[in-house]
Amino acid sequence: MLKSAALAETPPPLRRGRPRKSEQERDESLRRAELVRAAAQLFRARGFDATPTRDIAAAAGMQSGSPFYYFESKSALLLAVMCDGMAQAKARQDAALQALPARAPARERLRALIRQHFEVLLGADSDFIPVMLYEWRSLTAEQRQQVAAQKDIYEAAWMPSLNALHRAGHLQARPAVARLFIFGALNWTVQWFDPAGPRTLDDLTEQALCLFVGKA
Repeated sequence: MLKSAALAETPPPLRRGRPRKSEQERDESLRRAELVRAAAQLFRARGFDATPTRDIAAAAGMQSGSPFYYFESKSALLLAVMCDGMAQAKARQDAALQALPARAPARERLRALIRQHFEVLLGADSDFIPVMLYEWRSLTAEQRQQVAAQKDIYEAAWMPSLNALHRAGHLQARPAVARLFIFGALNWTVQWFDPAGPRTLDDLTEQALCLFVGKA
């Protein structure tokens, strides 16, 4: 009987990992995400200065003052558009690299990085990219540092492939400088790419790869 009582009093094992979010927390997380998505679309279409928060709230199906429950200012919402976008882009980039074989050649890794970056630039949920390009001046100096830190982490994943290609003689420019040229060229496609045109993102990827490191 003592043994049974002792077993009955044994507390259940503690759960590992993060505690589960409550239903209210999940709802608020979804509403915040919808608010950021609506802001990204309107900032892209109208510009930051010409977009009042009441219009963002309306686009997200909220009351006019609701954005300030989640963000202290419209500037903080702009920062969230950029930082959330970069975080999602980094997660997709990591997944693209992890999907490659462990010993994938540097050229194949660069191909995967370019293809995924085109998805970031031109695919779904890409509104944050033009916002980053054209509304940088609207950030405070501290906010720019936050976004720049995320951007540096994202771009750092390209350096092992660029360094390997440089050592093999396929990339002639210094890798750190090449990275700047590559991102400048890729990012500019948001200005001229036509989704209804004859080029696909796979076509763009192959053309970009040939431009940067030549044919295999």
